[in-house]
Amino acid sequence: MAAITQIRDAEIARQKRNLTDSQKKKAEATKEGVVVNELIKEPKNVDMNDLYNSLVISNDAKMPEKLYESKYTKEKSIIPISLISTGVMAAMALVSLIAKKSAKANLTIKTTQKLPSLTRNLAMNQETHQAMYQMVQCPNQKTILAAVGILTISSMGFMGKMFIDGFKDIWVKKREADIQKNLQENLVAVETQSFSGKIQIIRGMLSEKAREFNEYLSFKRENPPAFRQFNSNLKFMGKPNAQNDKKPDNVKYFAIGALTLAAIAGLGYISIRNLRVGKKYLEQYIDKSKSKISEIVTNSNKNSHEADKINLKNMLQAIDASPKYIQDELAKLNWEKGEKEKFIDEISFQTKKSTALAERALGGDGTPKPAFYSHVNDYRAFLYNWLLDTSNPLFRNLFFGITGITALGYGGKSLGEAVKDVQVKKINAQTEFELQQRLVATELRNFKAKKDAAINPLCDEFYVQLQGGKEKEELKIIAENILFEVKNGPPFVYS
Repeated sequence: MAAITQIRDAEIARQKRNLTDSQKKKAEATKEGVVVNELIKEPKNVDMNDLYNSLVISNDAKMPEKLYESKYTKEKSIIPISLISTGVMAAMALVSLIAKKSAKANLTIKTTQKLPSLTRNLAMNQETHQAMYQMVQCPNQKTILAAVGILTISSMGFMGKMFIDGFKDIWVKKREADIQKNLQENLVAVETQSFSGKIQIIRGMLSEKAREFNEYLSFKRENPPAFRQFNSNLKFMGKPNAQNDKKPDNVKYFAIGALTLAAIAGLGYISIRNLRVGKKYLEQYIDKSKSKISEIVTNSNKNSHEADKINLKNMLQAIDASPKYIQDELAKLNWEKGEKEKFIDEISFQTKKSTALAERALGGDGTPKPAFYSHVNDYRAFLYNWLLDTSNPLFRNLFFGITGITALGYGGKSLGEAVKDVQVKKINAQTEFELQQRLVATELRNFKAKKDAAINPLCDEFYVQLQGGKEKEELKIIAENILFEVKNGPPFVYS
């Protein structure tokens, strides 16, 4: 007996895929198949002719051409590493060049084109950070008590979350173990069907080849049967597909190309037309806005000029008015000369300016110093408010209500995810079982094809020897060895 280790076929791959981690570890440690593939021992004194018959050796057998193919990939050495290193340093040099250009441009750039100064806003979006800031900024009995309460409920929430997550993982793992157990129980019948199918294939091939060889070995010399060559090389090649050999239809491709170009041209025309129509609408809007500006300028007086300032400023910026139009139109205002000139200079400056300051509440006052603000979206914020004012029952109700909803929501979400995971694993296990059932036929066909690939060349050699006029005793030896190869040769069936 010869021990064959690490034999791989579709059945073993399926078994391995459905094993648990502990089963895989045990299976990988020792996996041996005992194969009945020992050659029949020959007598000590045997000539080469008998050995040729015993081992079914062909006189003109050749090695496959693929055996001598060799393709080498050119070594690119360190060129990629060099390119990456050089590219990174080039990027750094580009960044430094931008910094130099910015510093140089800042010397000559106009005031209206400069970027505004930014206040560095530090947002405290977590309630624990906000509570700690309040305790540091204004340490008193209320802020310290509130901070301690926030830290306490944070710890409780963390431990509760950890318990729910752990319970979910344990429950899902137990259900997964049950699912895998049921899957392997169901796969016993599938694996048995595959195994018995391979045994049945070997028995069928033995019966078929034995009858075939018997037909040629039982004839009388004066009346031999018609010779039948079995060409194994052509059997698996198949017929060429006529559709694959069909030449591309050039007319169809030209038609598709023409339609594509026509579609591009048509869509381009539609786009240009839409832009032209939009431009007309924009011009109409600008004309209406200018008429409204002229009306405001004409009717403006001391009682309404503050509101008129806001309206004129917004409307002139909306139409992106030119400095000349602003100067000519606002010069008609019936205001005091100093106030009018100041307003014209302000509007002209704002129109030329490339940037604008953010609102003070969002961007600060523009001073380049740190600014702190708090925007909390956290259930613990309601506990903080309640601890600061325990006499307010609304703060208490908000805390318990929102905290309860948050806890129930997280618990329900975890429960839903756990049930979903288990159901998905169940369905996946059922899908795997159905797939393995469907793959039995494919695996058996694969086994039969490999068996034919191993046996058919030997059958070819049998018919070559038969045509060459070998004696029936020698042909019998060849047939026996072919049948032995059918039963015990690769691909192997083992238990």
